[in-house]
Amino acid sequence: MSLSRFKQAALFTALMGVSSLGPVAGQAHAAQVLNVGMAASDLATLDPYRASATQEKILMPWIYNGLTRFKPGSVSLEDIEPDLARRWEASADKKVWTFTLRDDVQFQAGFGKMGADDVVFSLDRARDAKTSTFAADFSNIDKVEAVDPHTVRITLKSPSADLPYLLVGYQGGFIVSKKAVEQRGDNFRLQPVGTGPFEFEGYQASQSVTLKANRQYFRGAPKIDQIVFRYIRSDASRDLAYESGELDLVYGRQDQRWAERMKDRADTKLDIIEPAYQGLAYLNTSRKPFNDLRVRQAVAYAIDPARIVAYKGKLVAAESPTVIPKATLGADLDAKLPPPDVEKAKALLKEAGYANGLTFKVIQTQNAATLGPAQIMQAQLKKADINMDMDVVEHATYHQQIRKDLSDLVIYASSRFPIADNYLKEFYLSSASPGQPGAAANFSHCDAADAEIKAAALELDLAKRKELWRKAQEKIVAAVCAIPLFEQKIVWASRNTLDYGYDLQGSLSYGPLITEKTSLKK
Repeated sequence: MSLSRFKQAALFTALMGVSSLGPVAGQAHAAQVLNVGMAASDLATLDPYRASATQEKILMPWIYNGLTRFKPGSVSLEDIEPDLARRWEASADKKVWTFTLRDDVQFQAGFGKMGADDVVFSLDRARDAKTSTFAADFSNIDKVEAVDPHTVRITLKSPSADLPYLLVGYQGGFIVSKKAVEQRGDNFRLQPVGTGPFEFEGYQASQSVTLKANRQYFRGAPKIDQIVFRYIRSDASRDLAYESGELDLVYGRQDQRWAERMKDRADTKLDIIEPAYQGLAYLNTSRKPFNDLRVRQAVAYAIDPARIVAYKGKLVAAESPTVIPKATLGADLDAKLPPPDVEKAKALLKEAGYANGLTFKVIQTQNAATLGPAQIMQAQLKKADINMDMDVVEHATYHQQIRKDLSDLVIYASSRFPIADNYLKEFYLSSASPGQPGAAANFSHCDAADAEIKAAALELDLAKRKELWRKAQEKIVAAVCAIPLFEQKIVWASRNTLDYGYDLQGSLSYGPLITEKTSLKK
């Protein structure tokens, strides 16, 4: 066939393809294409069990589902509802859980109906450290079994009332197609197959991921036809793309001036959502000078978190009333944090033998989220004759060094699943201290509340758990293991023409859920 005849044939085929989809443009509504701008250079994976970066997490609930879910727009554990599971029940001792699955769920890309074997495969994969970054979250699962094609039984090692929380569409809770993973192998990383409202269409390295509507979605076909998720790391370039109309939804700067500017635009709505990143200063109680409670108290009295929040801006940040984020289930909003008092700080230092002041070392990331607060804190401490000798390093180096216990004080910001257990175990349980076999992020080497943290993890009565969590926070605050500095929420801006289809208050994936009800009018 000549090149000219080949082109004619290709054109005829393309036109026939358009014709088969429906009326030509002008005879039906134009395709709804949602253009999203993300502050990132690229992604590493679309495998939900390895997706740990923000730019990856945002996409996960668009592609996948869990057995349970938060109601769209909420991060309240009181709003957990069925998703791929129709219902569930637990044995009296809360060790054996049985989930009945929906029977109307199809995997994307023609991989067939979802069944119990897919759920068993997914959860086994999620709890295997060789295939999952989040395996530790599932360490209490003893076994997962398919009772029949639509029933899954999960047996735990220890009783727990939290399993429905663990199985929400978040991190390891997503369900994948067994057949797709086995067929695609390593290629599944960038050729994902889930059950969500949008399915993978294409990927351009360092440029974009494109998703298309999953017309077989069990909750109904999406109103949005296509999503183009663009990687635009530069704040200025991302702003320009939004200003010029190239973007409908943009990941915002966690910056007061940016938020105010977007809020004042007539064509834009600003969303400031949970979960907040909480920034704290963790004092290493295992060695001098912070093995002395009086010195830790002095630092706490010398710091004024209100000034740090003012620097970040009250539209995007807030003070934190306790040592875990205030939107967390079990947070003690009445914890008695020490108020700013420079003279009291000086008196405590003198009593501890530091009448002429004190110097300690801090390894600090150059990441702007905590560098500014660290510099403000450094200036505040100086007024109490406390010298914070700060070594600012690249972010990866910072992580390496703080986990080697090389910093006297660690300023660290994080966001986790909103239940007190998660924060208390990771940041305040003695076995999670650097150097321990179960090391996590207990940079303070705190052991003040081990008994309460361990007891709460085993307690099945929610009221009793809340009281144990409250006592744990009370002891941690009294021991000054950590000093809350700020809470900073996630910021997004979108066109008024974008309707999420629900009230957006929060999202565990750090971005708005784009659901089958989301619509865009251009």
